[in-house]
Amino acid sequence: MSVPTTTTDLLAAARRGDEDAFRRLVEPFRADLHALCYRMLGSVQDAEDALQDALLRAWRGLPRFEERASLRTWLHRIATNASLDLATKRPARVLPIDYGPPGDPHDGVGEPLVESVWVEPYPDEQLAYEQRESVELAFVAALQHLPPNQRAVLILREVLGYSAREVSEALDSTTASVNSALQRARKAIGERLPERSQQATARSLGDDRLRRMVADYVDAWQRADVDALAAMLADEAVIAMPPMASWFRGREAVTDFLRWAFDQRRGEGARIVPAHANGQLAFGSYRWNEDAQAFRAHLLQVVTLDDDGRIADITGFVDASLVPQFGLPHELR
Repeated sequence: MSVPTTTTDLLAAARRGDEDAFRRLVEPFRADLHALCYRMLGSVQDAEDALQDALLRAWRGLPRFEERASLRTWLHRIATNASLDLATKRPARVLPIDYGPPGDPHDGVGEPLVESVWVEPYPDEQLAYEQRESVELAFVAALQHLPPNQRAVLILREVLGYSAREVSEALDSTTASVNSALQRARKAIGERLPERSQQATARSLGDDRLRRMVADYVDAWQRADVDALAAMLADEAVIAMPPMASWFRGREAVTDFLRWAFDQRRGEGARIVPAHANGQLAFGSYRWNEDAQAFRAHLLQVVTLDDDGRIADITGFVDASLVPQFGLPHELR
């Protein structure tokens, strides 16, 4: 018996109950679908839950797939609706800057929040370069402020390029309603986004300057050189460390916080390793662990640059389990 290889053959086999054929049929779309769910929900785990639900719906719905639209379009429709259903059951994700006012760096960061309210960083290595702008941290955080339906309309129209008619069919709505939702979503999200994306900023700065900046940042951080780090900050730089709600704004406040944070280490060594998350610069941060005699993962930093190449935002996600998800080791020796 021949093994199905073409989309037509895989679809026919899947409709006959061949689970392996179904897996091979949807695998080329998995990364794209996961990114769609992440944009909708702001959480990697929630995106995975929505994707699994969407794939189960697709498996059960294969007999009703009439191929009037492409397989990609059909799967996007299912994933969007699975995400919408989940979005109504869970609170919208935010960043600390949206959760409350800035704090005093001399007070430290306080206790972590127990509830899961934070936007999470996204491993984007499987996405095409041109897709990474649409998972940047500021964009995903801004999306979470939209009502779920507006969020879906904006993603389907602006990110995935569907027509108003196609979106209205996907959401069981009307073209007029879709156009109205898109107009409101554009206005709301435009008020929260920087003028230039991190992809555009990186292109304008150039690879050589970015490499020097990364090297200088790593060097300063590992030497606990607060003055060197301060020299790299924008005037209105922000630093936050979810799951702690505290965040600090302004070069002086961020510098004071960094001085406090390095003092807390009491001379313990640290390492940071460049990575990539949400289409922008990121770093895995490691602390010395005496028992293991190794540097162990501590947090993942996602760094946002301004147009001049200065650091505008450092979001340090304090969750050691995140670091290996971005292709970095759990320990450094």
